[in-house]
Amino acid sequence: MALSMGIVGLPNVGKSTLFNALTRAGNAQAANYPFCTIEPNKATVPVPDERVDQLSAKVSPKKTIYAAVDFIDIAGLVEGASKGEGLGNQFLGNIRECAAIIQVVRCFEDDNIAHVAGSVDPVRDAEIISAELLLADIQTAEKRLEKTRKLAKASKDHKVACEILENLVAWLNEGREARDFKKPDNEIFLDAWREMELLTAKPVIYLANVDEDSAASGNPLSERLEVYAKEKNAPCVRVCARLEEELRGLEKEERAELLASYGAGNGGLETVIRESYRILGLRSYFTAGPDEVRAWTIRGGWKAPRAAGVIHTDFERGFIRAEVVSFDDFMSRSGEAECRADGVLRSEGKDYEMQDGDVVHFLFNV
Repeated sequence: MALSMGIVGLPNVGKSTLFNALTRAGNAQAANYPFCTIEPNKATVPVPDERVDQLSAKVSPKKTIYAAVDFIDIAGLVEGASKGEGLGNQFLGNIRECAAIIQVVRCFEDDNIAHVAGSVDPVRDAEIISAELLLADIQTAEKRLEKTRKLAKASKDHKVACEILENLVAWLNEGREARDFKKPDNEIFLDAWREMELLTAKPVIYLANVDEDSAASGNPLSERLEVYAKEKNAPCVRVCARLEEELRGLEKEERAELLASYGAGNGGLETVIRESYRILGLRSYFTAGPDEVRAWTIRGGWKAPRAAGVIHTDFERGFIRAEVVSFDDFMSRSGEAECRADGVLRSEGKDYEMQDGDVVHFLFNV
């Protein structure tokens, strides 16, 4: 399963620059004027994972495949987008396709880079986007409520779903986001919830785009955004898009040296992906053999058959058992034979809950 992240923000906050830097691409136009990005730019990038590198070095496979993340750079949003202002309708439609949202907020001063609002205020900017997403959700929920009301005249089940939708619309109109709404266990409502793809139901990461001097410790602007994000119970990461641009094309050692010179630890890509996995509850397991070492992405809590289905639906349908060893146990031994002899390689059945870092061989029959 590929992780899809939408990069959003007001015009001229550094979205396209950041997109190019994080994805090591150069296909997103970056310029000092609003709506530089019209069509969304998309890039698929490998998930940095040292465990994959270590497994590959140990097994020496013919090929190594990392998990992947799709980054989508979406056109800049302006106030009134929910009513079609700017590129609003197109922008909102593109967000619905994403699993989570990276909201880029400008946290640096630069007279040479115009701000669409005329001044730099990270909390105001973040609230503009949050408000537009909320207004769009209200419209979506009201349309669904109107449709459900008609069906409720002839169906008790739809009447119950209608009451829940009324509560949802009231909730949104109070300025509260969909992700905080407690969803009752009603099948008709839950079907409607999935189909609506409410924007404020998606997890969000606030990304403070700072200048080079603030890459390590931040600045008063990024600190304000961090407080705002905490109030929203959302993560806030600090990235310098200009610094990330400098990192493009550098080897691993050179990247580490440049980051260290600015007092920064990890690069922006690693930081963003780590937070993305965390807020979405994602895990990685590995398959390792002479032909291929590969990382597979699953959700936390998945049982072995469902995790096997990520490789191929036949693996889930004909699942027999999973032979599992933890990454640490695998790396501390010479190979599968020693793992089996030491009892750290286990046979697990259909009820086994996959753990992050499991090295697995699935047995199936179809």
